[in-house]
This record gives sequence, C-alpha cells and structure tokens, in this order.
Amino acid sequence: MIHAYDKVYLEKARTTLARMLDFAVYDLKYDIEYFFNMFIGSGIAARFEKGDFQIVAGKSGVELAYDVAEFADKDKRDIKPEYTANRSEEYWTGWALAYFQWETGLSFAEIVKYVPIKDVMSLYNPYHEMDIRQFTDKMTELYKSAKPDTNLKIIRTRLNLTQKELSDISGIPVRTIQQYEQRQKNINKAQTEYLVMLSKALSCKVEDLLEYV
Repeated sequence: MIHAYDKVYLEKARTTLARMLDFAVYDLKYDIEYFFNMFIGSGIAARFEKGDFQIVAGKSGVELAYDVAEFADKDKRDIKPEYTANRSEEYWTGWALAYFQWETGLSFAEIVKYVPIKDVMSLYNPYHEMDIRQFTDKMTELYKSAKPDTNLKIIRTRLNLTQKELSDISGIPVRTIQQYEQRQKNINKAQTEYLVMLSKALSCKVEDLLEYV
C-alpha cells in the first residue's frame, strides 16, 4: 500500500492533529464538525494530508488551530491553551484520524463525507483502548458501507453515461467496465493504458478512478 506521506512524520502529524482538535473545541469553543470543515476549507487539510513538512511537523496543533480560525477571519491568538489533565475524545479523534488518513491516502474531505467526524469520535469507546489497526478496520468497514459504489461508477453515473456508452467512448469492453464497477476486478491493478483511456473518456484524473480503501 502506498501511504499518504513518509512514515517518519506520522507520529508528529498524529499529535498535531490531535492537539489541534482538542484546543479548537475546549479553548476556542468551536463545534468539532464546524471546525473540521473550516480545516478542510482553509486548504490546510490538503497540505497536511500530503505530508507538507511545514504543517505536519513544523507547527504545533495550537498554531494550526490559530491558522484555521484566522482563515474564518477570527483572530483568536489571544486565547491561550489550557492543557487538560486527561486526553479528550477530541484529542483521540485527531490522533486516530490522522493515522487512518495516512494509511489509506484518502483526503480528509473524502473521509468525513462518508464517515462524519462526530461518528469517528463516537468510536472512542472502545477503540481508544485497542490497537490502531482495529480502528482502521472499523473505519474501513464504515467507509465501504457508506460508499458502496466504486469511483468509476460514481463518475460515470454523474455524467449520465451507461456502461455501453462509456465502452464506446473509451474503447474498453463493457464486460471489463462491469467487472471494475462490481469489484470483480481490482481497478487499481488495471493496465495503465486502460486507466488512461477511462480517464480521458470521463474527463477525470487517473487517480480519481482508483480505490484507496
């Protein structure tokens, strides 16, 4: 599996995201879902999920929270952090979510589109006492359940194309398209030529067709 960025930054990234959410909720007084949407909308999330050193390792979670809040035109740098005695559910949510994003390579926007962040936080009990891989397995199960269709099928239907029409445009056999959409064949292992032909026919990027989970 190809991870989102080099593992050397992973533990720092997990701590940063964890502290960011904890500080945003308990000190800056944001609703966690509202703040996480701000995090995504600010563009900081996109840099984080690609392993931008300045974001995942160059800043503390508190500094990152300030940057996200500033994006919403609310300068809250005068609010100083008060460190709680026990790590919160929000802290664990950021810590676990950063691992899942690194493990799968999915964007944060894609993850919370199908598994809202409050649903992630609801997994605190019992998963905070388990190995992180068990949390990852559960998240994968929830993600797949909420998103039963492949990216290929989602993009094709969004363009109102039948499988036959896509076959005619791309030059790829209908049966092959059906097998990719039904996961009888793994599109991630498709011939590069097929992926390029499909992406051109659907006017999308090759990576948009891949299945990360």
